[in-house]
Amino acid sequence: MSTPLSTPGAARTDGSSVLIGALVPLTPPGWVEAGRHLLAGLELAVREVNDAGGIGGVGGTGGIGGTGGIGGTGVTGGRPLELVVRDTAADPQRAAAAVQELAGLGVAALAGEYHSVVARAAAARADALGLPYLCSSAVLDALTDGPTDLVARLAPAQSHGWRTYADFLLAAGHRRIAVAAQPSVYWASGTRVLRDHLAPRGGTVVPLDMGELTPTALCDALVDQRATALLLLVGHPEPAVPLVRAVRRDRRLAEILIGAPAGQPEFATWATSLGEDGAAIPFLRYLPERFGPLGSRVETALREQLGEAPSFVAFEGYDTITVLADLLRSHGTDRASLARSWPHADVEGTRGQIRFSRAPGIGVWQWAWPPVQVVDRDPAAPERFRVLHTGPA
Repeated sequence: MSTPLSTPGAARTDGSSVLIGALVPLTPPGWVEAGRHLLAGLELAVREVNDAGGIGGVGGTGGIGGTGGIGGTGVTGGRPLELVVRDTAADPQRAAAAVQELAGLGVAALAGEYHSVVARAAAARADALGLPYLCSSAVLDALTDGPTDLVARLAPAQSHGWRTYADFLLAAGHRRIAVAAQPSVYWASGTRVLRDHLAPRGGTVVPLDMGELTPTALCDALVDQRATALLLLVGHPEPAVPLVRAVRRDRRLAEILIGAPAGQPEFATWATSLGEDGAAIPFLRYLPERFGPLGSRVETALREQLGEAPSFVAFEGYDTITVLADLLRSHGTDRASLARSWPHADVEGTRGQIRFSRAPGIGVWQWAWPPVQVVDRDPAAPERFRVLHTGPA
């Protein structure tokens, strides 16, 4: 079940439900499509937990994490999970205020968020309040200013995923790589990861400031710099869509590779906006080469719920609740006990077995690592994805 966005007072206070606060970008300037997929995964997993007996009950066959039909036999006896959803709209201050509100409503833990800078603000407030937070999708390495036992993360750290992307570029023969970036902590961090990984291997990163360049001026700069690849570290649809169109229509740049490591081409609106121009633009996706029985079942359910193919973000949402439900069952709903449980997690997720550890340079408990792929949309059929490169486990 999910508490309506517009009625904060609707969260249950009778103690019958275990409340989970869900942070999701559902309105602009947040990436609404990503938020919709994230929420779909969260909601599907909550329904399965409750159909399988809730928290503290004994689940029936085929419940969450099982390989049978969704929902199992609906055994009763446990406390139901309830999502209390708050729209962050990609606003760090709004997210921090939502964390404060959710803590006051008595949530056992926080889940979700897609945008890294927003998740960082949420993590800081959660840490200050002693509220466990399982971050679903944000990848910024420095999710917190320092080590904390209260925050864990499912998504791979940016340094891990973007180094995989850099390896793909090198393997494809690209050594002079232009980076068209907007001002942002996230984009600056990504540029730094690429530069640090490429430079010792003979690659050069050419920064292009999209706060100053028009699409036409960008094309001229790519020719002047003799770049063989252009990475779009910019928002979608603006300015990503007009930039892609400009480059595709410039005959001087017919051989240049356009890439979008942050994953803009993953969602249907990319293909709708750009058509054939949006194909053959490699991006990072956090899915396995093949799903096991659980992943296949959840993919079918998410496709039915969304009315379209689920993105990796939807699976991140589902896995978030899967982990939290398992830890709530085994360690209780007390916040301090839940925060101490991260290193004991050993949960079957849709994309592999989820365990948390302390990864070097990462201040939160980290799943190291989810599967990482570099994929693109097939020019022959833009609705179909091609796996171009697979990262290390």
